[in-house]
Amino acid sequence: MSTYLIPEAPTRPAAEPNTVYVVANGDLRLTTNVKTWAMQQQVEAEFAAAVEAQGWKVTRAHGVNPETGHGFIDSQHHGMQVFKNVPTEAPLVVVEAVWQYSHHVLHGLRDHTGPILLVANFAGDFPGLVGMLNLHGSLVKAGVKHSTLWSKDFTDDWARTKLAEWLNTGEIVHDTSHVRDLPELPASEEKRLGEALAAQLKADKAIIAVFDEYCMGMYNALIDDELMNPAGIYKERLSQSALVAEMNKVTDEEANAVRAWLDQAGMTFHIDNDGDWKENLTDEQVHSQLKMYVAAVRMADDFGADVVGIQYQQGLKDMVPASDLVEGLLNNVERPPVTSRDGSRVLYEGAPVPCANEVDQGVAIDTLVTNRVWTAMGLDPATTLHDIRWGDVWGDDFVWVLEISGSVPGSHLGGYANAHGYRQSYYFFPLGGSTLSGVSKPGEIVWSRVFIMDGVLHVDLGRGTCIEMPEEEVQRRLDCTNPEWPIMNAVLHGVGRDQLMARHKANHLNVAYAPDAETADAALVAKAAMFAAMGYQVHLAGDVLAELV
Repeated sequence: MSTYLIPEAPTRPAAEPNTVYVVANGDLRLTTNVKTWAMQQQVEAEFAAAVEAQGWKVTRAHGVNPETGHGFIDSQHHGMQVFKNVPTEAPLVVVEAVWQYSHHVLHGLRDHTGPILLVANFAGDFPGLVGMLNLHGSLVKAGVKHSTLWSKDFTDDWARTKLAEWLNTGEIVHDTSHVRDLPELPASEEKRLGEALAAQLKADKAIIAVFDEYCMGMYNALIDDELMNPAGIYKERLSQSALVAEMNKVTDEEANAVRAWLDQAGMTFHIDNDGDWKENLTDEQVHSQLKMYVAAVRMADDFGADVVGIQYQQGLKDMVPASDLVEGLLNNVERPPVTSRDGSRVLYEGAPVPCANEVDQGVAIDTLVTNRVWTAMGLDPATTLHDIRWGDVWGDDFVWVLEISGSVPGSHLGGYANAHGYRQSYYFFPLGGSTLSGVSKPGEIVWSRVFIMDGVLHVDLGRGTCIEMPEEEVQRRLDCTNPEWPIMNAVLHGVGRDQLMARHKANHLNVAYAPDAETADAALVAKAAMFAAMGYQVHLAGDVLAELV
């Protein structure tokens, strides 16, 4: 008779009564975790004080690593070790003051049977809100029941009341009355356009070319082929190593021509070749980025791509400067021309090469649809994603600070003459590179988000206005976030701060401009009609198409 090494059944510790267990999910990048650890400690202390005021105890499920000097879960393997010591039935809280990689904790949250709460501080200086919204969207996609909570410091009555609700019932119910399912659209030219574009996409197909997937652990940003394909959208999976190889084929003369074009267009690069390259933007960093731009356009043409996306983080960040400048250039109609390798053709002439920053595939789908609708309507199809970074009251409105890590189309800034290139922060982007930064111009916008819920694709659509603010207020908002990044100061029509936070299933939203409110409303109808004809579950958010209710 054979003898086998049969493992003992795994056990988990028993939960202590009236005890909340806390974990802190973090970044994969050591520089980022070290930089943000002090803020994480502060937020955890503020949250613990709020819990203890309710008569509960807080236990941190893992300690500080003496070798790294921080107490974040910083890898999937580390997370698996941490969750061995978490009682599966206990109330569990993920406290976020920083960006986090969702897969570091997703495994443990999938198996957790007790109540789960995601918590973030409502502040701009560290991206806790962004991190929490990403984990929220990831858990929605995974079908994991959970609640969310946000506060400046957890001393306000609203946050304390919501926390008590979760401690007593295991869930928090938020107000999402601003969202409604798309009703039957009446006959119109916009509906006809959207449905015709969907039929064309289904018949002729489209390609999203991704230079690797899964940027910064964004599980919610991965969309399976089986969900994409029925509407006619297919992926071309490319390697970032191939992009680097193509960069090495771009000549210095070609990169210099792109730089000369941007200089002529009025873009300002804040160059310091004599200082510390870890702190300053150099011509060498920009030169590398412009080679990436030429390489990306050529490879998009090689594969017939309708949309591209570059992972950049991880891997590529350790080889070349940041991809953000490249992505902003790609998304603009007016951009430096790129020819085929033999010089016989101008590639994507008079059009953007639509790009999904951080290879967010929900954004990629949205960008494709927006490009088709806006182009057919004769509008500027330039789009960008933004992080839902933070916001504050201005006058009678809550004005969101929407930011992304340095990549907006020049047209969103009112042209390249309003665009600035600053060095990316070392602790995010060790090899630097320029941003494509500035203040988004005032105007009417359509905002949207494609996401997975209950195993199917959904999209939320809304309207907003990018407002003009005094220079000193804009600077205050930049100083509260990342001043080297582009900013959009936006009022979302009929959507309050807490409503957006309660409903939004991602860290990103997509925006596109229209010349006036009437045109923006019409474009939204066409976009909604196209998504509906593609088989997506379409939802309207806020004050939009009220006449259809």
